[in-house]
Amino acid sequence: MSKFDFYKTTKRFILGESSPKGPSIHGYLQSLEETITKLVPRSKTDGRRLEMAMEALRGVRRHCRRLQHENITLREEKERLEEQLKILEESKTDKEDL
Repeated sequence: MSKFDFYKTTKRFILGESSPKGPSIHGYLQSLEETITKLVPRSKTDGRRLEMAMEALRGVRRHCRRLQHENITLREEKERLEEQLKILEESKTDKEDL
């Protein structure tokens, strides 16, 4: 069984390099949640570990949502800046023509 590299997956997600063929980060998180909920604790310690795992998963989901929101915000800002640059370049070209 291969290890899941959260750092690499998160980086690819943020950079928009995630493969459309593979499952999304949300798919991985859902799969992980389903796996955790299917586990049957054999002791109180195991039960507490599962509770902590679910809490950590909720934290990862929150962080993922924040990253998505930040990603959208940054893309919008990039588009706005590109538009401003285009206007400035056009303005510069117009001034040079005079």
